[in-house]
Amino acid sequence: MALLRIAAVAAWLFAIGTASAQPKPATEATRALQQAARATLPADGRQAFDDAKRGLIEDATDLVVEGPGGRPIWRLRDYDFLQREEAPDTVNPALWRHARLNLANGLFKVTDRLYQLRGLDLANMTIVEGDSGLIVIDPLLSVETARAGLALYYKHRPRKPVVAVVYTHSHADHFGGVRGVVDEAEVKAGRVQVIAPAGFLEEAVGENVIAGPAMARRSHYQFGTLLPRSERGQVDAGLGKAGPPGTVSLIAPTRLVSQPVERLRIDGIDIVFALTPAAEAPAEMVMHFPQLRVLNMAEIVTQNLHNLLPMRGAQVRDALAWSRHIGEALQRFGNESDILIAQHHWPVWGHDRLQAMLKNQRDAYKYLHDQSVRLMNHGVPADEAAERIQLPASLAAEWSTRPFYGHLKHNVRAVYQRYLGHYDGNPARLEALPPVAAARKSVEYMGGADAVLRRAREDFARGEYRWVAQVASQLVYADPSNLAARALAADAYEQLGYQQESATARNAFLQGATELRNGVPRLPARGPQSGDMARALPLDLFFDFLGVRLDAAKAQGHRIVLNWRFTDTHQQHLLNLENSALTHVPGAQDPQAHATLTLTRATLDDIAQQRTTLQAALQAGLVRIEGDARQVGALFTMLDSFDRAFPLVEPK
Repeated sequence: MALLRIAAVAAWLFAIGTASAQPKPATEATRALQQAARATLPADGRQAFDDAKRGLIEDATDLVVEGPGGRPIWRLRDYDFLQREEAPDTVNPALWRHARLNLANGLFKVTDRLYQLRGLDLANMTIVEGDSGLIVIDPLLSVETARAGLALYYKHRPRKPVVAVVYTHSHADHFGGVRGVVDEAEVKAGRVQVIAPAGFLEEAVGENVIAGPAMARRSHYQFGTLLPRSERGQVDAGLGKAGPPGTVSLIAPTRLVSQPVERLRIDGIDIVFALTPAAEAPAEMVMHFPQLRVLNMAEIVTQNLHNLLPMRGAQVRDALAWSRHIGEALQRFGNESDILIAQHHWPVWGHDRLQAMLKNQRDAYKYLHDQSVRLMNHGVPADEAAERIQLPASLAAEWSTRPFYGHLKHNVRAVYQRYLGHYDGNPARLEALPPVAAARKSVEYMGGADAVLRRAREDFARGEYRWVAQVASQLVYADPSNLAARALAADAYEQLGYQQESATARNAFLQGATELRNGVPRLPARGPQSGDMARALPLDLFFDFLGVRLDAAKAQGHRIVLNWRFTDTHQQHLLNLENSALTHVPGAQDPQAHATLTLTRATLDDIAQQRTTLQAALQAGLVRIEGDARQVGALFTMLDSFDRAFPLVEPK
């Protein structure tokens, strides 16, 4: 998924220093907006800050986690600028407060037998002490940070073995560090259970494969991984600080929770699991600890409004199901719980506060869904609905429903997309000109680039940054070499970024401004990969992605049929190229195929991971081809490679 690629590119952060074109200060218009925003913020008691520090055993601010090659992959000292209480003019005051809360880090005791490691990664790692061992819930994104977190725990608590690992859901920041807390040999020997919701493995390895390159690129904008950490750069990622560029691993579950509600007893600890599919993740579950009176809401209830469609891209999430899952948890577990935890952010203590937070979050997603669909059924276009819909005053007054990770307008558009798709019903959009052609005609109609620039600069001076961003973007698409247009667009993006309450929207605007000024980033070599994801990828999905890589122009007029046979897994696949489409049938073989390839799945994984090439594997005897080997070579010459950093704010 995209978080895997975040790990691979975030290392750039530690090498780039400052960009060649420096960020600019807030304008007078932005300063005025920030001041107005301060006046509308909810009452800011110290409760959240007290909660974020409650139970602290050891702070980890000075911890530096090193990755392969000894380079630092996690250090919170980069965020020391957040120590000041008052927000600078370049950061929305609500987001500044949230970013400061997300600085709380280290080992925390939540209640007897339950501890959390927070601020050592994008997510939290929760540890429950069983009778003889430990139950680890969500072992972070990377092996290195998970190992460091467990070491910090063992520094203060008895060194019991890990007897179970629980993955709450199928996003990599909740399972990628598993090899940092358990040895797979212990799992295979039956001494460690790995528990996950039904569908976990398929979703964990498959959610971002087909559109993975595009999602990876867009994730730079969502998480701000390439931005400098500063008051004019990345201050937060909403759910926490950006994920570390460490080693992502995966150990397959040994037990799946498949019933809507299941109760298990693990090492003396009763856990009631409740599945919450189709909401924050395709495969997810929350859990209740009746003995501890703790409710863990995984990632469907956190200390902010989440997103219904990540800016990196994904399948649209179901706001209605999301709200329903929260309501069911409230009904089922609310009266039996005194502490609410999640796998991001800090806990909530107290029965009444717990119930209030669940109700507010339940109602926030239901409100977004219902009001978006209401306007939809009135014929209001998505962009217009996004302008009209604001959270009701009762929810806007709650810090936990503020859109620090999600973005309100983006969420409204996501509801529209789920029901109606991208087409707004106006047939003018069916044959609209593509961006570059449309931009050139628009600029021509507006009197040419010089006239547009002159008027746009006047609008910029008046603080009309949304419009200037749109118009200047048209100028850039019409002529990417127009440096004045690039500069003006970057300036508008930057001021819009400074004003955002959503961390992800801020990151997107600021990354866009950076690339307009400095060009598309040169990314480092790919980060370390454990190989676990490739091994877990179903063959069906592997061949589906092969089809995505097919260059139709190169394949024109060709017909190639190949049998694939895997000696270690005893699987067979039939691959067929015809009509410039690559299709496949699992379990089938064609006696009239042009060639038959015999190999192990491990060899295929090595080729997919670029540890070797097909030619090298042939020479080493790892792949045997019977029939016309030229057809195999021909097929592979038709496969595309994807840029890791393609343009997003200018034409490709």
